[in-house]
This record gives sequence, structure tokens and C-alpha cells, in this order.
Amino acid sequence: MGDISKDIKTTFPNTKVKALLNIIYTANWISSIQNEFFKPFGISPQQFNILRILRGAGKPISVQSIKDRMLERAPNATRLMDKLCAKELINRVPCPEDRRVVHIEITKKGLQLLKEIDATFKDDLLHKLSNEEASELSDLLDKIR
Repeated sequence: MGDISKDIKTTFPNTKVKALLNIIYTANWISSIQNEFFKPFGISPQQFNILRILRGAGKPISVQSIKDRMLERAPNATRLMDKLCAKELINRVPCPEDRRVVHIEITKKGLQLLKEIDATFKDDLLHKLSNEEASELSDLLDKIR
């Protein structure tokens, strides 16, 4: 079992500081693993999140709706979408009611990429936790926020 004290070779003034630093350390660890996982697919975790949101929406939605649903509040969401557009994974669709609004839709190519990712994705990061522990962890993280 991992021990943050040993991993970063330090002691902590109290358990709350240790817990907070452990959350940050673990978040960075997960981020690193995600970056490596998505690299062969040519997208970032943030771009995957946008594609996942669009697939879940089932119809074109506004850029603002995408930003509101993102796991990581990315101020660079427009740039991320520009890259997805260049890869033909999403399309921009003008809003017929308001010319100032642009909707985003996932393309067939984007849906196919998500199928490929789904086929190789594993939830191994939490394999050491029981379903009950995973639920408790989720509840505790919700409580922090």
C-alpha cells in the first residue's frame, strides 16, 4: 500500500495537511496516467472530456454548455475545440436562432474514436478499492467541495 510520507519523503504537521497534499499528489498521479493513456489516440484528457460530453448530449450543444459540464474548468476550451475540429472529431454548427451562438456536434469520426477508447479503457486505477470504498471516497470528495 502506498504511503505519501514515504513517496515524497516528508512528514506533515497534521492529518488534514497530509490529506490535502495526498489529494493533490494523487490528482497529479492520475493526470499523468491519463495523459499516457490518451497519447496513442492523439487527444488529451480534456479533449476526451469534450467528446464524452458531446456524445452524452446526443445533439449539438453550445460552447458554454460544454464549458459548464467539463470536469476541469478549462479557460482554453475554445482552443481545445479548435484542435478537435482540425482532427474532424467535432463540427461547429451555427445556431439558427442566434448568430452569435455556435453549437458543437460530435462527428462520426469522433464517435468512432470514443468506441476505440471505450474498448481499451480500464478502471484499474481504483482496482484496490471495493465498491463500498469507492462510494465512500466519492462521498468524502463531494463533502470537501
